[in-house]
Amino acid sequence: MNRLSLLCGASALVGLLIGAALVGNNGSPGSNEAYAVQPPAANVSPNPLQGPAELSPAAQMTDEERINVFVYETANPSVVNINTKSIEIDRFFMMQREAEGSGSGAVIDKEGHIITNFHVVEDADKIEVTMASNKSFPATFVGGDKEHDIAILKIDAPPEDLRPIPMGSSSRLRVGQRGFVLGNPFGWDGTLTTGIISSLNRDLPSRVAGRPMRSLIQTDAAMNPGNSGGPLLNTSGQMIGMCVAIATKTGQNAGVGFAIPIDRIKSIVPELIQNGRIVRADIGIMEVMETDSGLVIARLDPDGPAAQAGLQGFRRVVQRRKQGPVIYETETIDRSSADRILEVDGQPMRSGVQFRDKIWDYRPGDLVHLTIVRSGKTMEVAVSLGGR
Repeated sequence: MNRLSLLCGASALVGLLIGAALVGNNGSPGSNEAYAVQPPAANVSPNPLQGPAELSPAAQMTDEERINVFVYETANPSVVNINTKSIEIDRFFMMQREAEGSGSGAVIDKEGHIITNFHVVEDADKIEVTMASNKSFPATFVGGDKEHDIAILKIDAPPEDLRPIPMGSSSRLRVGQRGFVLGNPFGWDGTLTTGIISSLNRDLPSRVAGRPMRSLIQTDAAMNPGNSGGPLLNTSGQMIGMCVAIATKTGQNAGVGFAIPIDRIKSIVPELIQNGRIVRADIGIMEVMETDSGLVIARLDPDGPAAQAGLQGFRRVVQRRKQGPVIYETETIDRSSADRILEVDGQPMRSGVQFRDKIWDYRPGDLVHLTIVRSGKTMEVAVSLGGR
């Protein structure tokens, strides 16, 4: 079965065995065999099969290689390695132990703000950021959102050490465009992998129950543990997404990786920096009942925007019956007066999750128009959204 794997580096020690091939003389130090090198004969005519004079490395590169090098040299100074430490409780042995994790991130401004995934730094007691220059700085958590898996860190670094990553746009991406992943898989900092945009608008389960991560970018550029929070780049070296997860059977790259679109990130970051969290729109409808012809309002916040706009939900009916000295109470639910929601700003509503997602697309203070049915009559009600 395929599973979704976050790309944060695990705390377990990973042993990597690297085989090195040494190239040298065929003769051993004790060999009596000698090799004589004869000088070339004078006035030898040029070999017609001999290739041209050796070119410079830049001249030898193909167009594709030049693009790869350009992307790397443009973005790498902005990409950082993030190491975290946290204290965990071993409930079996009743003792504390230190857990370590790692991920990637990118500098986004000269004030020292860094963007990464929320799951990279969640519950971290200590965060350290290492720049491409190998300079390290302690980082503080500014804000984040678990649902979108986005977090903002801040480091106190000199402006000359901060190279904000160039920002692109994800709104006009097309399947087949080149894509580059830059980050720190397995702790190997500054690793570039290449691929294409494999698909768009992919939905995946988020770390918040019932709230999928929507419209993700799919790429076959290799992602592995440690790439979380690193940039997905275009051929101009601009960030078009942030690596978040891979689909895999083994926990390692299988050519199916996902990134959060940069346009969504850019819309969220200012609020995270200012408030530390996302303030979501709230309509004050606590519960709905799904039907074949819309959503019946079951429960309202009595002080919420929907109630203030005059919308109605189920009504509790309490009946008291006296039997001798004892008073008995029975409660029934009257559904006859509840409004049934057909549309929100012209979009038909078919499920409670769809309704919630639609409301969360708005901002606090926005005015939405609900098409409802009340006592058999269709009408429109305007609601000014609150926030929470």
